[in-house]
Amino acid sequence: MRIHIERNKRNALIGYSILLMLLCLFISRAALSVSMIIFLALTLVHKNLLLQLRSFIQNKFLLSISLLFFIPFVSYFWSNNTTEWLDISRIKIPLLLFPVAFAGSWQLTTTQWKTIANGFLVIVFLATVWSFGQYLLDIEGFNEGYLRSKTILTPLEDDHVRFSWLVSFAVLLCLVLIHLGSRFKMVYILTMIFFAVYLHVLSARMGLFSFYILLFMYASWLLLKQKNTKLSLIALAGLLLLPLISWWMLPTFRHRIQYFLYDLSFVRNDTYVSGSNDGTRIQSLKAGWALLKENPLGVGAGDLKASIFTWYKVHVPAMQPGEMFLPCSEWLVYGGFAGWPAVILLSVIMAIPFFIKDLKHRMFWVTLHTITAFSFIFDMIIEAQYGVFIYSIIVLWWWKWFQINKQHES
Repeated sequence: MRIHIERNKRNALIGYSILLMLLCLFISRAALSVSMIIFLALTLVHKNLLLQLRSFIQNKFLLSISLLFFIPFVSYFWSNNTTEWLDISRIKIPLLLFPVAFAGSWQLTTTQWKTIANGFLVIVFLATVWSFGQYLLDIEGFNEGYLRSKTILTPLEDDHVRFSWLVSFAVLLCLVLIHLGSRFKMVYILTMIFFAVYLHVLSARMGLFSFYILLFMYASWLLLKQKNTKLSLIALAGLLLLPLISWWMLPTFRHRIQYFLYDLSFVRNDTYVSGSNDGTRIQSLKAGWALLKENPLGVGAGDLKASIFTWYKVHVPAMQPGEMFLPCSEWLVYGGFAGWPAVILLSVIMAIPFFIKDLKHRMFWVTLHTITAFSFIFDMIIEAQYGVFIYSIIVLWWWKWFQINKQHES
């Protein structure tokens, strides 16, 4: 009896630590690091750690996520710049430690997981309200700025790509909670609508594309699996009408599209213009592809940045140092780390979640990983602390939550 009580207390503390990490994500990098250490201490410091490591090694999904750490880590052997290699390895440590932590025998109750989900939604809601507030303080300035590839201020140190990605996950989570059944169903619907409006005001492409992917998959699921034609048609109508309504009502969305079309004209002519958003992204993809062709086994995590920047200086001399960054695709980044073997491994890692069958709410699980795979193709999501944490915590939290068995459902 005493052991059972102690286990329940520890599980409760683990739940609180997950909430703490989600909160600290919006406070500071240092606070996030401290909260992660607390969570790891609660999940890894115990007498059954060897059994937990065995469970981790035997689980293909958890092991696959850890490979996202090990691929750049082992590239030490062909990296000349060990300082850069160490920085990249340090950023990616959660991709190793979090899967081990979630491999533990600990499990939260359905109520506890819902509490974490609701806490996450409250935190993201407050963060989007703050961002909205910044926009309202200077509407004309921000509207004009969208014609020059500027966006409204966001949390996560103004990382609008990863923040919009996070908001799209919040929309998906609202759908999960609605389908779990709740007396707060209308609250979730209104929250989801608010997030959708925010994503269109922010007009960060990663968040918008993720939102429309989940909307399309949800509508398809309603039609094909749930046989709910009415709701499916509503979702599909939203898929078609939301861009039109946003163009008409939201200057930021309209200006974002106008700037994209303007920027695209230079991309089509293969002309690089300093300050070009899409032009810079296309050049980064060209650089990554050229590097992969020249180095089929990669150049190592330590030398990737220097190699990419050298390519820019040779092939795009007009590019300013502040505009140079890694390829906007995790496939090309990992290809730069370890070549074609890494590209193949990353493809396998992204595919594994789709073949996990013993999880509840499978449609939402598949949608989550469709969004993730899409994001990895078109951006370098996990090359920064925020991206590594968001990816790790979301996919592992949902994996643990969706495998909950009946003895924990109270």
